[in-house]
Amino acid sequence: MNSINTKDYTIYFKTDCYKALNTHLKKAAYSKIFILVDENTHEHCLPKFLSNLETQLDIEIIEIESGELHKNIETCSGVWNALSELDADRKSLIINLGGGVITDLGGFVASTFKRGIDFINVPTTLLAMVDASIGGKNGVDLGHLKNQIGVINTGKMVLIDSSFLNTLPDNQMRSGLAEMLKHGLIYSETYWNKFHNVNELNSKTLDDLIYESIEIKNTIVEVDPFENNLRKTLNYGHTIGHAIESYYLSNASKTPLLHGEAIAIGMILATYISTGLTDFPKNDCDKIKETILQIFGQPTILEEDFSAIIDLLKFDKKNEHGIVNFVLLKKIGETKVNCQVENSLIIEAFKYYNS
Repeated sequence: MNSINTKDYTIYFKTDCYKALNTHLKKAAYSKIFILVDENTHEHCLPKFLSNLETQLDIEIIEIESGELHKNIETCSGVWNALSELDADRKSLIINLGGGVITDLGGFVASTFKRGIDFINVPTTLLAMVDASIGGKNGVDLGHLKNQIGVINTGKMVLIDSSFLNTLPDNQMRSGLAEMLKHGLIYSETYWNKFHNVNELNSKTLDDLIYESIEIKNTIVEVDPFENNLRKTLNYGHTIGHAIESYYLSNASKTPLLHGEAIAIGMILATYISTGLTDFPKNDCDKIKETILQIFGQPTILEEDFSAIIDLLKFDKKNEHGIVNFVLLKKIGETKVNCQVENSLIIEAFKYYNS
């Protein structure tokens, strides 16, 4: 697979990953390498990664606990302290080996430690490969509120080794598919149509779909890196999806939803809302719902929870001047940003999802 060059860094694939990394390490004159992992990537991914590393530099491993619950400033503080105790300096390199929590948090830690040191993302989950590791967004949650603290700053490179996906449980694979489905809905009907028979995917077709998904996201980010206009389309399904994810994380009586599971619900809701506000075809809405539910199932959102979830919309980081902004579909592959939605229509959308 050909590498994808962006304005600030390059995305490498398969065996080219390690060739590019080792070449970079020889040229960059780093003082020390720190690899950020969680307990899962420490066990399942780190041995393979280290076996492909060619360097005489000292390597230190910093492990954090896995899961969205640990994507916070307290975890950052622990990593910052570990870096200090292990003599990290401004010529140190952080390699983020993991999923979305690792890449988001690791990029933020690197961007702020000693006012910024180099980092490289090595995503090991499907979600991180097609979304979190691409585009330079780094950050953490504020309590249960998603991605409230962060910076936009790109690493030196991104390495996509899809063999790491063999270590993932099924629910984590599905979680990543949500972002890929989103890329089709907002950008390319041709790409969206490739997911109608998702059960027939094999390793070759998945590699091709990952590559195309990254191309779509990178094309959007290159045009609008700071989310002034076009990049807002990447928030499709996320305004309400993040509120659902936050609500389930903060409510002890609920089983937390993975990011992709919450976004899948959010996309169904946003699509239904689109039928009311942008004349999106109802027949296409039903087909989108059917495709998404075929992959993710249909966890019920209780009516008694609707209001609490809607209340969380005011914390969405895309809001401007106190107004909640939705991304909606005009048709598959064409969006409308900065849409205001009445609560009554959101409640209708919840009921449509549950039906």
